[in-house]
Amino acid sequence: MLAVTAHDPVPPGPVAVLANPTAGRGRHRGLLPRLLDRLAGAGRPVRVLEAGTPAEAEAACHAAVADGAGALVAVGGDGTIHRALQAVAGTSVPFGPVPAGTGNDFAAETGFPADPLAAVEVIAEALRAGRTRPVDLGRITDAGGGDRWFGAVLAAGFDAIVNERANRMRWPRGPRRYDLAILVELARLRPRRYRLRLDGVEHEVDAVLVAVGNCASYGGGMRICPDADPTDGLLDVVVGGRFDRRTLIRVKPRIYQGTHVAHPLVRVHRARTVELDAPGITTYADGERAADLPVRITAVPAAVRLLR
Repeated sequence: MLAVTAHDPVPPGPVAVLANPTAGRGRHRGLLPRLLDRLAGAGRPVRVLEAGTPAEAEAACHAAVADGAGALVAVGGDGTIHRALQAVAGTSVPFGPVPAGTGNDFAAETGFPADPLAAVEVIAEALRAGRTRPVDLGRITDAGGGDRWFGAVLAAGFDAIVNERANRMRWPRGPRRYDLAILVELARLRPRRYRLRLDGVEHEVDAVLVAVGNCASYGGGMRICPDADPTDGLLDVVVGGRFDRRTLIRVKPRIYQGTHVAHPLVRVHRARTVELDAPGITTYADGERAADLPVRITAVPAAVRLLR
């Protein structure tokens, strides 16, 4: 539950809307006109951003904020929201996530209804009332000094490796590609040596699962960091140790309920800053490719103001 509330005036300017028509395999595509009408009912001009690729979407959000948008709304899943967060994090421009993807973890974990029309009503009412609620974000700093923000979870273990494998595969298309990537990486499964520095305290562990959570869930409701709270100024770090294939297959379904953290090979830490390194790992944040290890991850309190 969100505990911190702020009643700050929403800046003047139009409401910029980033909409991903392919989110959730297009099942909410026909809702967009109704969503826009309800946003317009808040009494502000509504401007739909034009973008054909994820990179263009992110650039369009940055441009909208620079051009004086009073708020930014993203219609899509966690990937769409991740792109929009890059533009509003650390600014006074409030943000409204409308869950319309296959994975809507950030919106769900920060209290928005699962139904897109209900979520946009919450956002429109907050716009009318000038009400926002601050929540934390995670900030990733890579070896070159570049920064990216994430709202839900950064994956740096088996799930990240599977994502990287799936993104390199040209066949098959659709969800079967991810399923095949899981099978390939299960066959290659081995613990890797991770170096973690948690608020300055060093740890070296052999692990298969590593996740850093600002929120509890990723992947459409998998509660990998079940006690993570996006208002406590801390990151939850969940480390699954030397799992073999059979144990991992047995434990993986428990992640949906968050009960995997009771397994003796799982450790949970909490820290404001996390430095993470391991050979050959590319991290994924909010399901999007983020940065190669090593990285520094920082909890940034009240980094974004949500229209709730």
